[in-house]
Amino acid sequence: MLDFNKTYFCPSTFILVGIPGLEAEHIWISIPFCIVYITALLGNSVILYVIKMDQTLHEPMYILLSMLAFNDIGLASTIMPKLLGIFWFNSHEINYAACLSQMFFIHSLSAVASGILAAMAYDRYVAICYPLRYASILTNKLITKLGIAILIRAVTMEIFLPFLVRRFLYFKSIVISHSYCEQMAVVKLAYGDTRPNNAYGLFASAFIGLSDLMAIAWSYAMILKAVFQIGSKDARLKALGTCGAHFCVILIAYVLAFFSFLSHRFGQENIPAHVHVFLANTYVLLPAMLNPFVYGANSKQIRESVLRMFQQRKGHVPTLR
Repeated sequence: MLDFNKTYFCPSTFILVGIPGLEAEHIWISIPFCIVYITALLGNSVILYVIKMDQTLHEPMYILLSMLAFNDIGLASTIMPKLLGIFWFNSHEINYAACLSQMFFIHSLSAVASGILAAMAYDRYVAICYPLRYASILTNKLITKLGIAILIRAVTMEIFLPFLVRRFLYFKSIVISHSYCEQMAVVKLAYGDTRPNNAYGLFASAFIGLSDLMAIAWSYAMILKAVFQIGSKDARLKALGTCGAHFCVILIAYVLAFFSFLSHRFGQENIPAHVHVFLANTYVLLPAMLNPFVYGANSKQIRESVLRMFQQRKGHVPTLR
């Protein structure tokens, strides 16, 4: 039953606030966000180009890296064009259907990124613990099937989120105190029983996030066990340095993601809105910027491939006499 003493909205559009409480500083906040986004686009595009052009990099490790780079571009691009529109042009309106689409792609691509990171951790486990069997265990065909499975899992788990929101006919407000259509930020505006949304969102995030995190933790635990059995100190330090950089990026991504997820449900009243929204954007953008450097630049083969390409281009530039 509707309470006619309250105001009801049946919106065709929503209003995205941006960074709540910091609207006057939007133009300045846009500068670091824009730099991070451009860096993420350039870094991941270079990774994709190098892996595509160099036939020696058409191996499982680099196929997974190219999947991650492609996914990072897509994930960052789901929020940044609209966010920069808010910052630069005060373009706060977003169509209801576009809002639901953005919600679906943010959650789906985040789930895909989580799955790829778990697959990359397993790839390193096989490479370090079973180096002689690496080629027979992780074939390109297996990696392709794994990538398809990760995508199907993400879509089937997250496709229900926009439909669960779409069932609400009325909303308390059309103003979303966020910079993008985060599921819980939209659900909190709805009139009706939101428990199915809360329960399913909790289940989907826990199922994907915790299962992948456990797989990553197991892989790196086995890697560390194998590394400490290596006789050479230099080899141990090299392996620890590589795995340590990977683990730090994974840790940053998961800590920020779980913070955003849990604070929306259990502690938002204790966290300033601008801090919550800022970190929610950071967990999408920061890994997308860091991944090309940690996974790409940390790889000797990719560094050498990039150098060769630059040298070839330099060699084709005609000199002026």
